[in-house]
Amino acid sequence: MMSSKTAAAILSRQFKDLTDPKKGIPSFHIELDDDNIFLWNIGIMVLNKDSMYHGGYFKGQMRFPSDFPFVPPTFRFTPAIYHPNVYRDGRLCISILHQGGDPTSDEPDSETWSPAQTVESVLISIISLLEDPNVSSPANIDASVELRKNPEAYKKKVLQEVERSKTDIPEDFVMPELELHAYGNGGSANKDLEQEPVDEDFWYDSEEEESYDEESLMDDIEDDDDDEEEEEEADDMVVTK
Repeated sequence: MMSSKTAAAILSRQFKDLTDPKKGIPSFHIELDDDNIFLWNIGIMVLNKDSMYHGGYFKGQMRFPSDFPFVPPTFRFTPAIYHPNVYRDGRLCISILHQGGDPTSDEPDSETWSPAQTVESVLISIISLLEDPNVSSPANIDASVELRKNPEAYKKKVLQEVERSKTDIPEDFVMPELELHAYGNGGSANKDLEQEPVDEDFWYDSEEEESYDEESLMDDIEDDDDDEEEEEEADDMVVTK
């Protein structure tokens, strides 16, 4: 059984990367809820200017279990948004947050949760789902039906929510104006999600999943820390010359 200490160490590493201006993705504004590493408050912004969601600041909360990453987190929009894959209480229905190996589910394991997934892969998938709802398996049937039968009425409701969401933008927070979505480290940008959809299989490697255990995960964290310390020492040497 994985310890909560190990989960906290993994989450601390991912939180640090996602909130690092040089590494993080500008579509997300992330803070801990009362310094709780297992509860993240996340503002989601769609950078694609052609999207009906552009300009909105959609608040959500991601809660992590003590045995993360072997058990997926949950995500809830706060407040709920009008979307085919969002329940009326704000809970998000997305395959990447569903535990794999369920024989009663028709979702392929390649699209469900695995320990190889990260918070970043989940957040990118959420952005993708906003732009491309799964109407075949809706959480909000009314929204799903309206999107298919009366897309203009659906768009009108979304635009109203976008305007309402702007009241949730934190004070002194500057909304990103980048039209491109930064995937890689160092702020390198690729095409936005509408033009280049996320390939969920990219985040999944069934062979790697077999080797994921608490010891190997902690080894990865320690290796990353060692590399970071070496980089900081190198930077200090350059400064002092």
